[in-house]
Amino acid sequence: MADSPTGRLAYLQSPETVEIKEYDVPDPEPGALVTRVEQANVCGSELHIWKGNHPVLDQMVLGHEALCRVDELGAGVETDYAGEPIEEGDLIAPTYFVACGKCQFCGAGEFRSCENALQHWLKDPDQWPHFHGTFGTHYYVHPEQHFYKVPEEIPPGVAAAANCALSQVLFGLDEVGLSYGETLVVQGGGGLGQNAIAVANEYGAETILVEGVDDRIERARRFGVDHVVDFREYETPEARGERVAELTGGLGADVAVELAGIPQAFAEGPHLLRDGGRYLEIGNITPGHTTEFDPALLTRKNIEVQSTMRYDPWYLGKALEFLAETVEDYPYSDLIDAEFDLVDVSTALEKSDAREVGRASLIPSHGD
Repeated sequence: MADSPTGRLAYLQSPETVEIKEYDVPDPEPGALVTRVEQANVCGSELHIWKGNHPVLDQMVLGHEALCRVDELGAGVETDYAGEPIEEGDLIAPTYFVACGKCQFCGAGEFRSCENALQHWLKDPDQWPHFHGTFGTHYYVHPEQHFYKVPEEIPPGVAAAANCALSQVLFGLDEVGLSYGETLVVQGGGGLGQNAIAVANEYGAETILVEGVDDRIERARRFGVDHVVDFREYETPEARGERVAELTGGLGADVAVELAGIPQAFAEGPHLLRDGGRYLEIGNITPGHTTEFDPALLTRKNIEVQSTMRYDPWYLGKALEFLAETVEDYPYSDLIDAEFDLVDVSTALEKSDAREVGRASLIPSHGD
């Protein structure tokens, strides 16, 4: 009997210490898939985890944002979660979390809050099926884990980010009901912010970016942002709020979304909104980081606050559809500006953290 093939993965032993480990590639159980990772991106969340700043995740297999190729289908797997036929060799995008369908939150229709969302990602790599994260040559997709076939018109480098940034902002902006003719302020011009600009443009909203980094501002202009409020020119929340009011007929924006990932951005949010505006919080994910905040600004302006962590899993299918329809309209491929082999994962993380690269991607060598 032939030996099982082996694969490699990136294991976070302790903060900023990553080891490449090797395991036999598992056979899929019924309803599961074994995939080969074509590309895995270094998301900002990965940097929080790597540095030891995540409240839940520490020793683990890194990676969650990826494009995968089906290597082997478990018994009973014939379609993706949209009913599209699936075969070995197809490219797929999986959600990085589980929606078990059986816990009290899933039972209430709150799939993004599934009690078991990260149950597989948290496992030690010595536990079968080993390949719990996407920083590896292989990735195991569990029976209760949504996945979607990638439309042929989407380039691989673009599809790899669909299961995180784009799905998240699509879901969040739907949650706050962004609609045609409204004005959206985007706080932060990283990957999430650029995707938010694209979504808002397609929804028919006017967009205003608050940012102070030249590369991000230039990229946002290529994504079609309508206005930029440069915080190097407008140095206080009040000044930025006044500038947004000038751009919106003296009122303030209908909607603002925090994608900068710093508490001070949340405190600034009410200054940017009109009376009765809606505020979407996505970027701040690490507890323990605080800022001074005046809650009366929310009360007196009747501002509605919505926060989202993850998304309802079928939004990944919507994100892929969105990309297929708009891939020629926006420079999505520009969001990745450096590629590394899996064995150089520590270098990719270090350079990303130091902002020597804007957004890094891992391209594992499979050796065949």
